[in-house]
Amino acid sequence: MQEALEKRSFLILLVLVTGLFLYLMKPFFGAVLWACIIGVLFHPVQVRLEARWGQRPNLTALTTLTLCVVMVIIPVLFVLGSFVREGAALYQALQSGQIDPGAYLDRIRQAFPVIQDLLDRLQVDVEGLKQRLGDAALTTSGFIAQNTLQVGRNTLQFFISLGLMLYLAFFLLRDGEKLLLLLERALPIGDERERLLFARFSEVARATVKGNLVVATIQGTLGGLVFWVLGIPGALLWGVVMILLSLIPVVGAGLIWGPVAIYLFAVGDWVQGLVLVIFGAGVIGLVDNILRPILVGRDTKLPDYVVLLSTLGGLVTFGMNGFVIGPLIAVLFAAFWGIFIRDFHILPEEEPPPPAMEKENGQDPGDGAT
Repeated sequence: MQEALEKRSFLILLVLVTGLFLYLMKPFFGAVLWACIIGVLFHPVQVRLEARWGQRPNLTALTTLTLCVVMVIIPVLFVLGSFVREGAALYQALQSGQIDPGAYLDRIRQAFPVIQDLLDRLQVDVEGLKQRLGDAALTTSGFIAQNTLQVGRNTLQFFISLGLMLYLAFFLLRDGEKLLLLLERALPIGDERERLLFARFSEVARATVKGNLVVATIQGTLGGLVFWVLGIPGALLWGVVMILLSLIPVVGAGLIWGPVAIYLFAVGDWVQGLVLVIFGAGVIGLVDNILRPILVGRDTKLPDYVVLLSTLGGLVTFGMNGFVIGPLIAVLFAAFWGIFIRDFHILPEEEPPPPAMEKENGQDPGDGAT
């Protein structure tokens, strides 16, 4: 009795202390998450370096982390800096009236009377639509400009989080396998199930980041490149926007280059509009169909609609980190239920055993009690 009470008391305190520690780590959630993702994604590089250089964990982890910084982090920081600068410039142009979204809508209506007829049939208030379109553009660009100011004011905090992420990633690369073994010993759900869940976590992290992010980056880069070649203002800004939209399944970069192509046709730039449509549909659109199966394969093993809902739910709940967290939660949900069905599924008591089983037990199905 005393021993059972002590166990329950210890487990309660264990849960409370763990919850308190997680709450303490809440401000650094993003840094910890991306450190774990870096550890998962670059673990194969770490293994290859260890195979070549022997057991020199500090050197191999530092080399792997340096490759990550050069290949990923520095380019991302450069693109984000340019993105916020162009977003701030767009906000100023909209606020001063240099750019008028309503004027673009008028040009499209004049060039395509069928659009005007459709709006009349639907009894759409065109002036109200123009006002809402302008407000939406101003709000969106204002949000970017506001975040630009916040990034400038919180530069120290940003670099502290970045440094913390790299610091944690170093130790995860160096000691990741030991930490997994420690978790297997600590979690009370069975080593086989724990290994399965860890494997699913790694698969989803690789599939989401390596697949979705790489494909979205290529699509956005191609979109920004064709905008730059065609002389469309804000090519870098729209390229980054296309990257963000391409992270969401089903949506894609067509939400940006499609309306731009329609506007080019409306103002009489038929060649540019045709080039944008051919490049958008024939190159940007096919990147997803060609590269995603190569980079992702069937790692997530989730239906497309579940991927869509989990990604959107993750973005709404967790912000930009949600495009990783959402699918991860969905896959862990499916993995837990798969383990439950496999390990805890019991046939109903009223269901008789198959005749083959009775024969194996040395009984004839036709024999009765004597």
